[in-house]
Amino acid sequence: MSAMHTHTAIIGAGAAGLVTGRLLAERGEEFTIFDEHPRIGDAWRERYRSLRLFTAARLASLGGMPMRLGRFEYPTGAQLADYLEEYARELSLPVRTGWKVTRLAREAGRFILEFAGGESITADRVIVAAGGHRLPVVPPFAERLDPGTRQLHSNDYAGPEDLASGTVLVVGAGNAGTDIALEAAAAGHPTILAGRHPGQVPVDIDTWFGNLMSGFVLRRLAATTWDTPKGRAFLEEHAGHGVRLVRNKLKDLDAAGIRRVGRVVAATGGAPQLEDGSILSATTVVWCTGSLPKLDWIDIPAVFPPGRGRLAWPVLHERGVATAVPGLGFVGLPAQHSAASLSLIGIPTDAAHVVERLMETPRAIDATARVPAQ
Repeated sequence: MSAMHTHTAIIGAGAAGLVTGRLLAERGEEFTIFDEHPRIGDAWRERYRSLRLFTAARLASLGGMPMRLGRFEYPTGAQLADYLEEYARELSLPVRTGWKVTRLAREAGRFILEFAGGESITADRVIVAAGGHRLPVVPPFAERLDPGTRQLHSNDYAGPEDLASGTVLVVGAGNAGTDIALEAAAAGHPTILAGRHPGQVPVDIDTWFGNLMSGFVLRRLAATTWDTPKGRAFLEEHAGHGVRLVRNKLKDLDAAGIRRVGRVVAATGGAPQLEDGSILSATTVVWCTGSLPKLDWIDIPAVFPPGRGRLAWPVLHERGVATAVPGLGFVGLPAQHSAASLSLIGIPTDAAHVVERLMETPRAIDATARVPAQ
């Protein structure tokens, strides 16, 4: 048996993991949060620098400590990262940074966590809060583009310095795609934006009225759950494509001189091809084509659909509680329970349900050695 043990292990110290930790602390439960990054909030610091959230500070606060920005201010990714770091410190949450889980297994009624540094820890319960956007989704034909074309995914894009000289093709016309296209155009690149227009929010969320309306919409989304006919209809309607443009508008794209085209469906002669057969020329392609949780380090077959093997996605769960693995839960999954499950306003509700359910799972006999404080 491993020399170290924790009653509940939380994997991931992002918003989902920290909220879950706060809920456990309020119940007097013993737990440890593990995160692979050097600092709490680094997952947000790794996003593109110009990123601004659609959730105002008054709604983005996680409970237990307000976000110290103007109530109606929209935080940047870096500001959210700093808030998460301060949140963990203020609430004295037991977070161990720099601990990357490479394998999660279950033996003899207990979970075993193996780490990149060679450590091994046991736990009675595990809550996976490792993030919903870790595995970039890129179409298979991307590998057939000319090797001289610079390719990167929006997950890896930091700013215009990542773009090669010349024309930039952004594939995916959702919120991230339009952010990056506008930034590329502002940096002087001829810019093409490819993809189906997902529609747009009719108001400007950066006005006082739009700010108030955004709060109303977010609360409505949090109430749109998959156990209702309305929620299931919403899920079906939005399956396979992004949500409507929130901050950016078509007029902004047109004013920036961005050329808008249809979907990229193939690579022909090393160049991107549109569904109408047109061939595009670009020195940089930025794939804004979505991302998924990366959970292939979970070595518990019952977590995944039968016959599918160890996959990154999906997992078998009911509102974040694993259906066939007692003591295992998830927080921060896409569409976990509501249309807002991946948002800062939806995560606390999902976390509360998972904690309530998992605490019903009996613990094994206590081990003598605990994970030491960092």
